Amino acid sequence: MKYEKVKPPEEGERIEYKDGKLIVPDNPIIPYFEGDGIGKDVVPAALKVLDAAAEKIGKEVVWFKVYAGEDAYKLYGTYLPEDTLNAIREFRVALKGPLTTPVGGGYRSLNVTIRQTLDLYANVRPVFYIKGVPSPLKNPEVVDLVIFRENTEDVYAGIEWPKGSEEAKKVIKFLAEEFGIRIREDSGIGLKPISEFATKRLVRLAIKYAIENNRRSVTLVHKGNIMKYTEGAFRDWGYEVAKEEFGDKVITEEELWNNYNGELPKGKILINDRIADNMFQQILTRTAEYDVLAMPNLNGDYMSDAAAALVGGLGIAPGSNIGDGMGVFEPVHGSAPKYAGQNKANPTAEILSGALMFEYIGWKKASELIKKALEMTISQGIVTYDIHRHVGGKLVGTREFAEAVVENLQSI
Repeated sequence: MKYEKVKPPEEGERIEYKDGKLIVPDNPIIPYFEGDGIGKDVVPAALKVLDAAAEKIGKEVVWFKVYAGEDAYKLYGTYLPEDTLNAIREFRVALKGPLTTPVGGGYRSLNVTIRQTLDLYANVRPVFYIKGVPSPLKNPEVVDLVIFRENTEDVYAGIEWPKGSEEAKKVIKFLAEEFGIRIREDSGIGLKPISEFATKRLVRLAIKYAIENNRRSVTLVHKGNIMKYTEGAFRDWGYEVAKEEFGDKVITEEELWNNYNGELPKGKILINDRIADNMFQQILTRTAEYDVLAMPNLNGDYMSDAAAALVGGLGIAPGSNIGDGMGVFEPVHGSAPKYAGQNKANPTAEILSGALMFEYIGWKKASELIKKALEMTISQGIVTYDIHRHVGGKLVGTREFAEAVVENLQSI
């Protein structure tokens, strides 16, 4: 692979992908970029924790710094250079910081571009409680969800045209002449594609995850009562892949009650579905009943942020973008530019995103160590401002929090 302005490290080895499995050396080269805003604070802090966890299990990450966002624009004249995409392609796994996305005009979301360009079709966001973090729930410890959000289609496909544009006028005219559909002339136009292919590969991944991790259920979340041929189809195709490819492993809600009196048999996974707006209140009122959730892109965006609020907010919410043999790991929160460079931001989401990355490459012990160390640190009352303002304790900065996590990790 050729690079224009960066050079891969001479030490370290590449992660390979053969026969549907990652082959991970003890010293993998992993690209990373800090991104925008507080990325400059939280990513270096996370690297310290990740290095300590890797060393604890006898491994080493050889980091390869690449660029995206404002730093990339200064260096390359573009916000997302080919060097960065090529590094992810070559080394297969990457850690990223938050990237700023302009609202309204400006350039298109770099996060979406990375996902679509590299076909990282599943945005996987686990949501779980860390002891000591303030939560609006009385019993936040019951929250243990994993959200599988389709990452390439839906309204995020970016197929849209502004009001008054020639494209919008043509679409409005075409719909009127061919189908008798009347749309106001001053409308912006957008399309919402949801395909059988993309739906089935997402649901397939969610069910495989549930099987491999001894989960109880996979819930298809949709708005199929209104959007029957997109989100309704997502529901139908989800059930199809469950029955056709995992028929011996799953049972439907109807079968659960008709054949098993509501008691899930051992070794089976429940496949069910919920309307999206109802699901928002279900994760509040019946939280413990849900496990793995699979849904289209926009629903997944809303739902994962709402779920994160149950356990303390986006500041501690990790995320991952998974394709076939490739993964990019990122915090759910944004770039928060007003806090950039202040050594103030909570690095927990970035650290946990790295823990997810370790799980993905098979370093589960390192991931478990990170989670334990984070919980120990917060339980000791060592917290950044976002948690301190709710529960008090010892207020520390981004770097100091990471150092405390490392100290606890080394003591485990």
